[in-house]
Amino acid sequence: MIRVRAAGPGDVAAVARLEAECLGADAWSEGLVGEGIRGALPTVTYLVAESEGVVVGHAVTSAAGDIAELQRIAVDPSHRRGGVASALLAGVVAAAATTEADRLLLEVRVDNRGALAFYAARDFVEIDQRPRYYADGATAVVLRLGLGRGCGARG
Repeated sequence: MIRVRAAGPGDVAAVARLEAECLGADAWSEGLVGEGIRGALPTVTYLVAESEGVVVGHAVTSAAGDIAELQRIAVDPSHRRGGVASALLAGVVAAAATTEADRLLLEVRVDNRGALAFYAARDFVEIDQRPRYYADGATAVVLRLGLGRGCGARG
């Protein structure tokens, strides 16, 4: 069973490990992860997914005004294809819906077909591309999900 909850200070090392393992050159440092989890970055929220008491995934969002942004979602490779990312995304969408945001944005590498299909199946639509967005020069595809109100509302 997957349990999604707000991250706490005791999760910093596990989240930093997932960052390094899943995101490679684009990983955030343990120091930056710690700042976010401890609340030093006021617009940022960390969620973790647990399986049998072990952190197996995390998601990071920021919300400012009418936009929420999914900045990170990562799942331990041994727990992929088991609903962890879906549970985390559901938590992110639910949290974003409690803010003033009317849309949730995110970026995905243009060559990450699995992630693009994952988000498309959950009603995200492509709205733009950002060339040379990632550290290795790869392009990012910008996706949007309306949260049901304002200009980002589903139509």
